Amino acid sequence: MKTQDVRMYTAQRLHWLWALPDNQRRAELAKLRRGVGHAPGDLPELWGSFLRGMPEDFQGRRGPSHAEWAVYLALTLYAVHQQGNDQPMNRPGPGNTLGRAVRQLAERNTPAGQDWTEASVLRRFNALATAEEITEISHHLRGMIQLLSAAKDGAIPLDYPQLAADLYELQCTDPRYAQIPANVRLRWGQDLYRETKPAPEENEKEN
Repeated sequence: MKTQDVRMYTAQRLHWLWALPDNQRRAELAKLRRGVGHAPGDLPELWGSFLRGMPEDFQGRRGPSHAEWAVYLALTLYAVHQQGNDQPMNRPGPGNTLGRAVRQLAERNTPAGQDWTEASVLRRFNALATAEEITEISHHLRGMIQLLSAAKDGAIPLDYPQLAADLYELQCTDPRYAQIPANVRLRWGQDLYRETKPAPEENEKEN
C-alpha cells in the first residue's frame, strides 16, 4: 500500500495550485471543476493538473489506477469546495478529517435544543460510507463537499491529502488487506462521534 505517497503527492499538487498567481489559480480551479463527474484521463485539458510529476507506479495500465482515482477526486472536489471561498479549503491536521467536518456541519444545521445526530446530513454521510464503487463514492462525496462549502456561518474546510489517502484505501480489493476499507469507514465514524475537549482552565497555583 502506498497510502502515504498518495497523501504526499496530493499535498504537493495543492501546494502547486496555491503558488500560482491569482488569475492562473482561478483558471486552474475552473478546469478542475469541469472534471467532476468524469473519470481520470477523460479530459485532456486536465492531464497536467493531476498527472504532472505523478510517480510512475501510480499510473494505471488498463484504465485509471486506484491512486489516480484518489488524487483526481481529491483535486477536482477541492476545486468545487474552493469556489466562492477566499480562504484555502484545504486544511490538514486534526479536526479537519471528513468525519469531523461532517460533525461540524451536522451541529451547525441542528436547531437549538435538538440532537445533532438527527441531522439529515448524516443520512447522506451514511450513504457515502456504505458506497463501494468509486463512481458511487464520487457521487455522494460531491454532494457532501457542496454542503461543506455552503455551510451556515462559513465554509467548513477539509484535509484533502488525507481524503485522497482515504479514497485510495477504500478501493483496496486485495484479499490480504480486506480490513483496510473497513478501517477507513471506522475512522470516519470515530471522528464523527469524537467529542472535542474544551480548552483546559488555568489551574490555580498551589501555595
